[in-house]
Amino acid sequence: MLTAIAFTAAVSLGGAALTYLFAKDEGLLWRLCAGNVIGSVLFFFPAYLLGSFLCLNSAAPWILVVSLLLVSLPLLLLRRKGISAEFRHERDLAKGKVQGATFNKLVRFSYYAFFAVLFVVFFGRAMIVAGDGIYTGSTQNLGDLPFHLGAIFSFSEGCNFPPQNPSFAGATFSYPFTADFLTAVLVAVGAEVASAMWVQNVVWAFALLVILERFVLKVTGDRLAGKFAAPILFFSGGFGFFWFIGDYWAGSQGLWDSLWNLGKDYTIGDEFRWGSSLVTLFITQRSLLLGMPLALIVAGFLWKKLAADDADGAEKGKAAGEKIHALFPAFLVGLLAGTLPLVHAHSLFVLFVVSGCWFFFSLERWKEWAAFGIGTAIVAVPELYWVLSGSASRTGEFFAWHFGYQAGDQNVVWFWLKNTGLFIPMLLAAFALLLAGSRNGKKGADPETEGSKRGGSQKGEASIRDAFFDLPNGRATDTIHVLAVFYLPFLLLFLVSNLFKLAPWEWDNIKVLIYWFAGSIPLVALVLSGFWKKGSAWKAMTAVCFAVLVFSGALDVWRTASGQIRNQVFDIRAIDLAEWMRFYTEPDAVILNAPTYNSAAVLSGRISVMRYPGHLSSHGIDYQGREDEVKRIYAGAPDADSLLRKYNVRHILVSPREREAFPVNDGYLSTFEYSHEVGDYKLYRVHRGESVR
Repeated sequence: MLTAIAFTAAVSLGGAALTYLFAKDEGLLWRLCAGNVIGSVLFFFPAYLLGSFLCLNSAAPWILVVSLLLVSLPLLLLRRKGISAEFRHERDLAKGKVQGATFNKLVRFSYYAFFAVLFVVFFGRAMIVAGDGIYTGSTQNLGDLPFHLGAIFSFSEGCNFPPQNPSFAGATFSYPFTADFLTAVLVAVGAEVASAMWVQNVVWAFALLVILERFVLKVTGDRLAGKFAAPILFFSGGFGFFWFIGDYWAGSQGLWDSLWNLGKDYTIGDEFRWGSSLVTLFITQRSLLLGMPLALIVAGFLWKKLAADDADGAEKGKAAGEKIHALFPAFLVGLLAGTLPLVHAHSLFVLFVVSGCWFFFSLERWKEWAAFGIGTAIVAVPELYWVLSGSASRTGEFFAWHFGYQAGDQNVVWFWLKNTGLFIPMLLAAFALLLAGSRNGKKGADPETEGSKRGGSQKGEASIRDAFFDLPNGRATDTIHVLAVFYLPFLLLFLVSNLFKLAPWEWDNIKVLIYWFAGSIPLVALVLSGFWKKGSAWKAMTAVCFAVLVFSGALDVWRTASGQIRNQVFDIRAIDLAEWMRFYTEPDAVILNAPTYNSAAVLSGRISVMRYPGHLSSHGIDYQGREDEVKRIYAGAPDADSLLRKYNVRHILVSPREREAFPVNDGYLSTFEYSHEVGDYKLYRVHRGESVR
């Protein structure tokens, strides 16, 4: 664990220093959080290139040291006069925020402390190592945990360079594997895989919290709205708590006992398909947990510097665009965005839509947009070409007409209302209030209005929007225009995700829909903030609305964090056999095993002919033909030997998983050289080119 913590600190410092090149007037906490995300991604590239030549399992310490030195080079920027002064200023502000106890400082500290503790406890349930096996404490992580472990160990133990798909031998690993590779580096230098993943997940989640808060502040100019944002995201859900109340009334347990014995999730399942983001996304999809804060860093820069009609105005932006050095921040942020194909590909798609829409409304800054686009293309295009070359994924599976996301036979309006609760009504309320404020703002700005005639020009200029949102008078029209421009791409993401499937499995549209949700949060949070500032009765209503927004998601998060779920993924025999395989089989060996998610081959770091069909189909891989061939080998079919040669199989695994999946011809397998046995787990060796008879 100490190795993972030290690594996290090192990459955070280098990445934080780099933020001074494109982000001004940010706090030290934001820089450290953004720095961890940026530093982690930048560390990946030299580490991966070195690993391709040296292999992690033989030269991990050297790879770690060299890559950390390269990532730390931005620290030299602190020697520049302007950056040094800005750093000292931010350091002094940070000291002031923690020195001297006040109520506001206590509240601020409690806010961050709550989420820090939550993340520590919650992500500690992702992988539980016990004496009798490996477990997960999340209902949604049963298949995803072994998938990530298979990727991690393929790098740290199997020298999987250039990376093949660990679940489908011979195909390029087109899944964005940056997050898992970073864990593999730590595992290769001696860190426990559970501890390494835990530290990284906690830090990335906390970084997302801080970056989202700042993103909302940039959009709304409202600090309280920023505080509302994180709970809405992490405890996302709908009206599932009504189902919980029904279960409670129908049962015989008290409320406290019911909360400690939740029998199901209330945001995902038969009734609901949205899911609390922590439970369905961030604990299962580590690539999104790293990719989303990076995408928000980029989106925050694009909005503040290039798209928003801020105080600087278009003319200043145009003038700055004439200078080459003024284009560098946009170019640098473009380079960061370009890393997303290997971090989280759907995030790159989202940024493409967002930046395309915002560019259309800020053409006067085309040079800066061009610099951003060039920077993105320089990195992203080679990555996309490399990922798609040799991939078994069928691109045609990733786009097709599919109306209503997962509404099925349900009314699509009711589906979204049930799954997101008050979120969409409050989003509509935000625009209604802004539009009303725009109309009233126009009237108030006219000196001949009735309000002005009465001598109440200040009162006449105040709009409904101003009253609720505490924004400057007389700018209602400007504000509605700016926020409409801001929200347009997120609305498009929602519409596209409800009209088409953007992945082979339509539920995976949530990888795009979560960005619609995040892009909508500023407006919903602004409504909550406006209500809260109006008085005691409004505060009570705000508390009720907020509770309805987060109650269902909080129930599911609580169910996981409180340890109510404990599902075994690997038993101790699988772990022991995998440990033996790491030491006594070739790092590049191909293993034949049953197409299941929890095969012992996953923990060995070796490549499998085929693993879990659910993962393969969700990646657009046509696996049916290979699955049939795997069955024929285990059955000892006449062409079994030629199929073993076709896939260059070196070892055949026979365990309860194989015997459950299909008939196993033990007579045929007995003709192979016996390698190792742990209980009812057996491993046979296939000599290269032919079986032993």
